[in-house]
Amino acid sequence: MTTTPTTLRAKLAEAKAVGRAALIGYLPAGFPDVESSIKVIQAMVEGGCDVIEVGLPYSDPMMDGPTIQRAAGRALEAGTTPADVLRVVTATAETGAAALVMSYWNPIECYGPGRFAADLAAAGGSGVITPDLLPEEADDWFAATDAAGLDRIFLVAQSSSEQRLRLTTGACRGFVYAASRMGVTGARTRLSGGAEKLVARTREAGGDLPVCVGLGISTGAQAAEVAGFADGVIVGAGFCQRILDAPDLETGLGAVRAFAEDLAVGVRSAAR
Repeated sequence: MTTTPTTLRAKLAEAKAVGRAALIGYLPAGFPDVESSIKVIQAMVEGGCDVIEVGLPYSDPMMDGPTIQRAAGRALEAGTTPADVLRVVTATAETGAAALVMSYWNPIECYGPGRFAADLAAAGGSGVITPDLLPEEADDWFAATDAAGLDRIFLVAQSSSEQRLRLTTGACRGFVYAASRMGVTGARTRLSGGAEKLVARTREAGGDLPVCVGLGISTGAQAAEVAGFADGVIVGAGFCQRILDAPDLETGLGAVRAFAEDLAVGVRSAAR
């Protein structure tokens, strides 16, 4: 296992050092096409995102809500491949943000866990979020990420038992992804009241490992609320929706940048 800190861990540490949470944005690679997705990610970073989750589009996104499903569907229709995803990761890393991949397990398994981890590290990626992979079934992934020096992020939920929290936090490196509510991804007008309790329970189980919260954050005010108790604020559907709603790419880029700025103000207003 490598002891070299990843860019992800550096970004989380930088945010913590100034008393704030990190802002983490998500976008499927290839949405609305590969080159345009790179421009969208650049706008997200310009607006204030510290970390970017580059989604690997998948045909059976069981945890994704309708907005992200539409975005990922557009990416698949555009012919986005794993090689394109890695190209988007490289472009993301070049912005100075930490680049992660968010992927269901099946595409990684088909690609080959060791090969995928090595190629992602070579592309400048910091790690991978695998929402449907259980730690007790991840021996091959542990070996692959250890060999490549990547962080690995698993999910916990309000329904997670204390034993499950200990198992999951023990398997994570970089941060733990706390799903703020049950169900699929997507913007919400109100956040779950159990998110803060879940973060506290996860910290108790995982010690000093950062805990970042996602699923449902859609406004700067919500970002500020979550930033008051979490180490990172994760936003995805809101970015996708602004591109889906825009009449053209340039308009969408402006909307994405403004949205990121609003979220960043919220995150920074909750300095701890």
